[in-house]
Amino acid sequence: MKVTNKKILITGGASGIGLGLAERFIRENNTVIICGRREAALKEEEARFPAVITRVCDLSVEAERIELYNWVAENHQDLNVLVNNAGIQNWMNISSPDFYQKANDEITTNVLAPIHLTTLFTNLPSLNTIINVTSGLAFIPLSGVAVYCATKAFLRSFTLSLRHMLRSKNIEVIEMIPPALNTDLGGKGIHDAYPAVSDFVEAVFQQMKEGKTELTFGMSEARAKANNQVTAELFNKMNP
Repeated sequence: MKVTNKKILITGGASGIGLGLAERFIRENNTVIICGRREAALKEEEARFPAVITRVCDLSVEAERIELYNWVAENHQDLNVLVNNAGIQNWMNISSPDFYQKANDEITTNVLAPIHLTTLFTNLPSLNTIINVTSGLAFIPLSGVAVYCATKAFLRSFTLSLRHMLRSKNIEVIEMIPPALNTDLGGKGIHDAYPAVSDFVEAVFQQMKEGKTELTFGMSEARAKANNQVTAELFNKMNP
């Protein structure tokens, strides 16, 4: 992927990996749009990076996803890259009284939203790249965040098929597979001991510049490699 002189939309771009990607894309002379639910957080990023474009959007709401697309189609019809990064993670047990509701929230944000955005934004003639942020937990689940792991396994599977489906439209599909990183995903303090987002971002940017479509770092590299050795040949046979 060429990482310069593009217009890029990053969902969940006001914190964590999304913010790290936004900062790095700005350094590479790209026009960056970030969306998120928290207007205050978006305003903070506008103050730090005057060139960034922000849009308040709750991706768990179907109507707001459509509004986001219509706004982009009207005001930024030259958008090149969609980054499906927004996601939530709940630590919970199936015996918890709110398990189903939290599971529903995770599935809506982590699965339905990127699928919906993909179907919308592939209508833009200028779009040439989709980046889906999955997780090393897509390969080996952690029971404390069981639904989160399942949503990321879904998104990884969908990404593999999407790459195949969009070949005829010349839209490149990239999977970004982070391991645990020092973010507030799942709650403050949970991931403090893990690598910095900036280290991950630098690594995946180098891989993008090399033309790779599966971007890994740390623990996710070994997990993806082991998985691919088993599935790649069969996938190609099943999807000629």
